[in-house]
Amino acid sequence: MVDDPFIFGQIASANSLSDIYVTGAKPLLALNLLSFPKKGIPREVIKKILEGGLSKIKEAGALLVGGHSVDDPQPKYGLALVGIVHPERIITNRGAKAGDLLYLTKPLGTGILTTAFKAGLFNEESLLYKKMVSTMIELNKVPAELMIEVGVSSATDITGFGLIGHALEMAQGSKKKLLFYFHRIPFFKEAREFAQMGIIPEGDYQNLAYCTNLLKFHPTIKEEDRLILADAQTSGGLLIACPKEKKALLESKALERGFYSLYLVGEVMEGEPSLEILP
Repeated sequence: MVDDPFIFGQIASANSLSDIYVTGAKPLLALNLLSFPKKGIPREVIKKILEGGLSKIKEAGALLVGGHSVDDPQPKYGLALVGIVHPERIITNRGAKAGDLLYLTKPLGTGILTTAFKAGLFNEESLLYKKMVSTMIELNKVPAELMIEVGVSSATDITGFGLIGHALEMAQGSKKKLLFYFHRIPFFKEAREFAQMGIIPEGDYQNLAYCTNLLKFHPTIKEEDRLILADAQTSGGLLIACPKEKKALLESKALERGFYSLYLVGEVMEGEPSLEILP
């Protein structure tokens, strides 16, 4: 993702914590899971990765209680987590109901951006790099707390399968059709520019192909925009299905918390499990 080991640790930690937050749970305990070669990586780099991860564990209000390390030629870092949620208030990706409104909490395109960064098309001093990093290190803590306060129907986090892949999981689990309006979906404009240049991860094509049979695009939506919707995210946002009658409550509580990344992007409808993307 990035060259800075501290930021690498932050991104990996925030990404891991999303699996707790998406259920509406509160993270309690964390274990470091670290793989690295015995030779070739300075100890200072490993230290910085762990410090970055710990900074996000502390921000989440959880405790680091240990960890495991493995000799591996490819450096890897993540967390095993334990959280708590009332058993009758667990949020799953199977509960969306017809009439629910769909909200997204982070812009799309970080997969394309990290590919462009690795290709040297922008550097760590650029504003784009800073925006990309700030998105990936941002915890999904506030939207998770809002989901519990308001009482939403369903949610999923947007990670490796892109928006359309994870939305399709929600559609199939809930046995509903999900309708999205492309003009409402937030994404990095630079990601579209890079996509137009052909700077696209191979996984995005695979995500799009996998969903094709259950996905209907309006003909005006361009190929690069379709790929942005399929773009694999690391530490992406949440897709939330909220009852329509709770719209005002959710949006007002978000404003009270100073959370401005709540984008109304679509709705849930009766119908065969599928996705439809309108302009």
